Amino acid sequence: MSYRNFASWALISCSAALVACNWQIGYTGTGGSGGASHASSSSTGAFHADGGGTGGAVNMCAGGKVGGPRPADVHVPVSYDCTTPVPLVILLHDYGSTGAAAEKYLDLTAQSDARGFLYVHPDGTQDSKGKAFWNATDACCDADGSKVDDSGYLSSLIWDIRAQFNVDPKRVYLVGYENGGFMAYREACDHASQITAVASLGGAMWADTKKCLLKAPVSVLEIHGTADADFAYGGGTHQGNAYPSADTTAADWAKLDKCKGAPDTSAPPLDLDASLPGAETAVTRFPGCVLGAGVELWKIQGGTHAPQLSPTFTSSVVDFLLAHKKP
Repeated sequence: MSYRNFASWALISCSAALVACNWQIGYTGTGGSGGASHASSSSTGAFHADGGGTGGAVNMCAGGKVGGPRPADVHVPVSYDCTTPVPLVILLHDYGSTGAAAEKYLDLTAQSDARGFLYVHPDGTQDSKGKAFWNATDACCDADGSKVDDSGYLSSLIWDIRAQFNVDPKRVYLVGYENGGFMAYREACDHASQITAVASLGGAMWADTKKCLLKAPVSVLEIHGTADADFAYGGGTHQGNAYPSADTTAADWAKLDKCKGAPDTSAPPLDLDASLPGAETAVTRFPGCVLGAGVELWKIQGGTHAPQLSPTFTSSVVDFLLAHKKP
């Protein structure tokens, strides 16, 4: 159910219990404390929100349009109750694709309905070739050098959804495919206080980890096929800039999250790629991370850039995400 269809139903169902519904939401953004939140669009097309304290009245039962000048639809599960905080999952598409196409591939809507989390799959902006992209790291994928502030846009999108719906701020998750995986890591680096965990399929971290100014732990799952011909499992270069291997990406996050102890490879393998026989995916976990964070690497032996997802792929990813909650 989109929020447009949900709005009329929610207003009716909440009208009998207005006292119970939380009609005000306060949050601390980048603009300091106190006062109602406000928004403005930048010249890059990103949507920025500031403000904090206890802002103006917000109806978290009815919802509303989110994303400012780059609007996105929120999928609201039928179990949503405006009196109860629920998780939020954001899907970030691959280069040249759309949020709708990435959703068709991963089918997170079904998980949203089954697990009761809010869900949105926004679109990146288009480059000179007419391809939608996210300006994530120097290796992917702002080929034109437009410098569009996708990091700021996604941060503001989260605030916007929190202002319209009863989101649990301790359970906000990103799922990214390829370019979207790069962007998920960028967002976690830039806005760690907003992000609980990220899952990347075929993405990579900054090659220079000094560009990741992590200010709070973020749980991380990297999923990568060893036969990925677009963004190699072993790392490489793209757009003239280096990107790290999947092993290095996971190890770098283990360092950032201050994980201690040797990587644990004792978990049973997973069956993530339906085109490959048996349980082909090796699992590596990094123990002892700070404040309950978790870092995992799922290595799809023989997996390509676009693996044929098994029936348990998406549910396994959501299991990882929902197992983590900010303290």
